[in-house]
Amino acid sequence: MEAEHAWNACAERLPQDGERVLCWLPANGVRLPGGDRTEQRNVVLMRFAEDWFIKNPSKTGRKTHRHFWLGEGGSNSFFEQVTHWMALPMGPAK
Repeated sequence: MEAEHAWNACAERLPQDGERVLCWLPANGVRLPGGDRTEQRNVVLMRFAEDWFIKNPSKTGRKTHRHFWLGEGGSNSFFEQVTHWMALPMGPAK
């Protein structure tokens, strides 16, 4: 496996600001439509927002971490919820 397609621990390395990556969320339960059931979905596509809480203090009120993960739709996550991330693979060759 190439290094750029391996899981990176957030404690060791972070993606570039604004980079879309695959994120590992160990306790990510998603509520399913049409009922009260949830499903475990550990891998989520997100955009890394470096220093989000420093740049947007009036919107958050949260001061534990500087960074944030912006999800697709309403799946935003606080920095500490994501333990690992991986760069997106290249698209198929033409």
